[in-house]
Formats: sequence, C-alpha cells, structure tokens
Amino acid sequence: MKTVQDYIRTIPDFPHEGIMFRDVTTLFNDPRGFRIAIDQLLHPYAGQPIDKVVGLEARGFILGGAIAHQLSLGFVPIRKNGKLPGKTIEQSYTLEYGEAVMEVHDDALQPGERVLLVDDLLATGGTAEAGIKLIERMGAQVMGCAFVIDLPDIGGRAKLEALGMDVHALCQFEGD
Repeated sequence: MKTVQDYIRTIPDFPHEGIMFRDVTTLFNDPRGFRIAIDQLLHPYAGQPIDKVVGLEARGFILGGAIAHQLSLGFVPIRKNGKLPGKTIEQSYTLEYGEAVMEVHDDALQPGERVLLVDDLLATGGTAEAGIKLIERMGAQVMGCAFVIDLPDIGGRAKLEALGMDVHALCQFEGD
C-alpha cells in the first residue's frame, strides 16, 4: 500500500539550484493519494472541539478546504498581502531571502474560536508562525497545526513546538 510520501514528487534545483522541491500536486492529482492525505491530516483532530479550519496560501487552501468540508466546519484563508478585498489585519514574517506579509479578514475569526491551522509544508515555520500570530491576535486559539510534509532539518517544527503548538505532519524529508 502506498503512503502519502510515495505520491509526492521531488524536483531537484527548483526554485533555486541545490533545493529539492517537494511537489504535492502529484498527491492532489491522485484521488486515492489525496483521500489518504486528507483522512490522515484530520484524523488526530476528529472529535476535537474545533470551530474553523485555517489554510495558509496557497496549497493550504486545497487541504484546509477539504478538511473543513470533512469536519463540517467553516474555512478561513490566510493570504499573501494585497489579495483579500475586505478590511484585514497583517503580520510580517521572515523568509530565507527577505520579508513578506500575510493577512486575514479582520472578522474571519471570533474571540474564543478554536482553529486548526493547515498547510502543505513545514520548513522554517515562518509562514505558520505568522498565521498563528494572526489567529491569536483575533482572540482565537490554535488547537493544532497540520502539514503534509515536515522538513525537520530546517527547524520549523521545533519553532512551532516552542510556541506551544501541537504539530502533526504526515511525512518527513531530510535536508532541504
């Protein structure tokens, strides 16, 4: 039986030389692989008191939307700066090559709501940390962070766990 990791394609030297890009589009493209991933991502949180699923741009939208549907919950996108039409709150974060800004509609979450944060890949943890900060600034509580892939050598899991987050990943790839 294939595992989630078996469905993920590795593309060397993308987007820069020396990077091994972990491509989840091959996972999404396969109905069995996609079902396995969604089921395994939501399994630890089934029956937990969660009010919303939050997905990080962009592949987190695909995963988060499917998980929200399966759990009969609402979905909230956290997007890159300038992509949302309504009033937003922003959070800057550091990338390996500079800084970026994530944002969410200021009324997307209510104080006290419990959320599951979802994305495809956990590397440095910068994007996820920005998402967590946005969620917490709105008065909501992160119940867990779910990822398809963890790159443990880069340190994102340790960063999120140091923030007190429960981190769930379906597979790991060594290196970057």
